[in-house]
Amino acid sequence: MIDPTSPPPVDVSRKYVRLVERRADGLVEFEFSISDPALFVEMLLPAAAYEEFCLTNRVILLEGERPAEGEDDFNWSLREATHQRFR
Repeated sequence: MIDPTSPPPVDVSRKYVRLVERRADGLVEFEFSISDPALFVEMLLPAAAYEEFCLTNRVILLEGERPAEGEDDFNWSLREATHQRFR
């Protein structure tokens, strides 16, 4: 029997990408996650490398903005840190 209080198993075959920005300098800013879209790394690649990365990893593209997680001192991204001052 599965314990409903335990977290779901990690599925390393499920990889996600959320496009953040295609920059004027040719770089693509995006978030990459494995198994859980809420836990991600921020990445920056040239456009051609980004396309190859997505194909190679057979990613699931996530649409729209990342859902807000509420106010928290640890709830920020590097992109946000470059545009706003920390408390």
